[in-house]
Amino acid sequence: MRLLLCLLLIPILSRSEETPSFRRDVMPVFFRSGCNQGTCHGSARGKDGFMLSLFGYDPKGDLFRLKEEMVGRRINLAVPGQSLLLLKATGKVPHTGGELFTKDSPHYQTLLRWIEAGAPDDEANVPEPVGITLSPDRIIFEGQSTAQKTSVKARYSDGSERDVSSLALFATNNPAIATIDDQGVVKAGGRGDTTVFARFSRFTIGSEVIVLPKDTAFNWPDPPAVNYIDELVNGRLQLLRLLPSDLCDDETFLRRVTLDLTGTLPSVEAHRAFLSDTSQDKRSVLIDRLLADPGFTSLWTALWAEMLRVKGGGYAPSATDVKAADVYYEWIHDQMAANRPLDQFVADQITGTGSNLTSGPSNLYTMLVHDVKVTPKNLAADISQLFTGVRIQCAECHNHPFDRWTMNDYYGWVSFFTGIRRKLGAEPREYYVFNDLTAAPAKHLIDERPMPPTVLGGEAPVPSGKDPREALAEWLTAKDNPLFARNLANRIWAHHMGRGLVEPLDDMRVSNPPTNGPLLDALARHLADSGFNLRSFIRDICTSRTYQLSARPNATNAGDTRQFSRSQLRRLRADVLLDSIVQATGGARSFQYFPSGIRAIEHYPRTPGDTTRPNVGDPFFETFGRSGRAGVCVCETKPEPTLSQALHLVAGDTVASQIGTGKVVLQLLNAKATPQAIIEELYIRALSRKPTEGELEKMLTLVGGATRDRKVYEDLFWGLLNSTEFLFNH
Repeated sequence: MRLLLCLLLIPILSRSEETPSFRRDVMPVFFRSGCNQGTCHGSARGKDGFMLSLFGYDPKGDLFRLKEEMVGRRINLAVPGQSLLLLKATGKVPHTGGELFTKDSPHYQTLLRWIEAGAPDDEANVPEPVGITLSPDRIIFEGQSTAQKTSVKARYSDGSERDVSSLALFATNNPAIATIDDQGVVKAGGRGDTTVFARFSRFTIGSEVIVLPKDTAFNWPDPPAVNYIDELVNGRLQLLRLLPSDLCDDETFLRRVTLDLTGTLPSVEAHRAFLSDTSQDKRSVLIDRLLADPGFTSLWTALWAEMLRVKGGGYAPSATDVKAADVYYEWIHDQMAANRPLDQFVADQITGTGSNLTSGPSNLYTMLVHDVKVTPKNLAADISQLFTGVRIQCAECHNHPFDRWTMNDYYGWVSFFTGIRRKLGAEPREYYVFNDLTAAPAKHLIDERPMPPTVLGGEAPVPSGKDPREALAEWLTAKDNPLFARNLANRIWAHHMGRGLVEPLDDMRVSNPPTNGPLLDALARHLADSGFNLRSFIRDICTSRTYQLSARPNATNAGDTRQFSRSQLRRLRADVLLDSIVQATGGARSFQYFPSGIRAIEHYPRTPGDTTRPNVGDPFFETFGRSGRAGVCVCETKPEPTLSQALHLVAGDTVASQIGTGKVVLQLLNAKATPQAIIEELYIRALSRKPTEGELEKMLTLVGGATRDRKVYEDLFWGLLNSTEFLFNH
């Protein structure tokens, strides 16, 4: 009798041992099948009356909605095979998502066994994934090689590992270069480099894919390397079989580096002096001189003021006082002039306290305000995006869909700012910024538990009674914090090279990897090792051979826009362009609410007493895409050329009026300059180069016998200032 009872119990015991875990086995099936994606039941309102948490961030809630929300509808415990969950997934009944898998698939069997066991929740804490790996981490297709199988392994909190290739989702950044199917098989496309990704649970990881040309006739010229930048760029180019362009000539370099470092064109005198200099180190000497130029301070003050949304006046109710903007701007200018280490510059703002009319750093908490009241979530999103490049707001309602950040990370980060307060000062336009240490932390969206201030990816010890922002500033600007250093290095690199190693600049995430990861790591490391010295770091960039390459392509790099094998054409910023027009013509441009004589680069939105219009400041800025400073996103600045810009230059009065006001041609005629000398100076003023023999011959032909006619030369000047060569740095 006992033997018979044991035999009867064996199937029951076996089934119990094989019961799938809801979190470890069932939830990944929903994930892999796309059930909890944003386009399906994972959307904010669900789909067809059924909702799951996006990518499974709320297993407990998902189990309730499956089993308890409408008892018996989605799961049939009496007849498991007739569960609507299975019938829809296999296409046996109408399903908007169509057939997801068949009855003989492992996914079906997992769900069926779980329902047969009573659709139980996990009895105890189930080991959670703590990371994943994708193998191989680099795939190179060369010759006849066209396909490669990948595999995904998950590491769990109990130290175990598991192959989850059949449960992961796969994607590619560029299907024209390489595709990856739902089995993890990568197939080569056209020549180039990209990244394929695997996602499991809350983790995303990538593998680099390189597709090389099938011909082997490639000879690396082994160009010299000035510094670590060249070594890492050249190594990448050699791997991808891209030949770097030649060095640019002296005239091109002079114009490029002067615009990049000071936001101005080189003067005629500077051009002649540089061209006549025969010393071997004249480019390095020029870089050092420009780094010490007041124009460098003005340019980087403008760049930071733009990122930090420095503005006065503008639309109510978020209008900020003009004097506060002036105080903030002058403080930034003083920091740049003194070459204040960037880590200290940022830390001062994170911990900024005091009157907005006397304390420059405290204005971080006035300029980033999106409404009348200080909103912790807005501050958290803006400060993360500004200083780490992480768009943490994507984790507010669910775990970040394309990065490692969770809702815990988001609400822990928001808690750093829940105590930020502004109280009125001695006069109506004054605010006193402080942190209320008694403020409650942010509450988690799912279970409303309080989330103590926690830095991204870890914890920040905040002693009782201490301002949490001090701990935040210490963590953020630490030398070994890659988020801060990589973000700054990428932004500074982009200003000088025409694009970042990560684009967009403020979207640093696992699924948006740098085009040259080792280079970005090295740049961040050198920036930190320099003590976050802006001028020293920029000197590294500008003295590199990579920075000094010509924009002219060769047969191998004509299609390269990612690997810096040649210089990129860059349209001048709106303020730099306006300054360049004024400088070239010797004219003048005034700005409302500012004293006469200031440059466009020194202008910031400033509309005293006016809360009825946007903070543009000058129609030219709006036309040419200058940031409206409504947010911290880099997309606020629009570098793309438009038809309205062309019409403004050709048919508007900016160029024509500046030529007339400046009287450059009249001065040259009064000085008895020859037609050739006049044409040469106009070229140098506009393009920072002398005309070629062919250009000079054509220009002299156009002048003809009207050698003393001012109008003829001004027409030629107008043409140069409207040329693509003038509008772009190259």
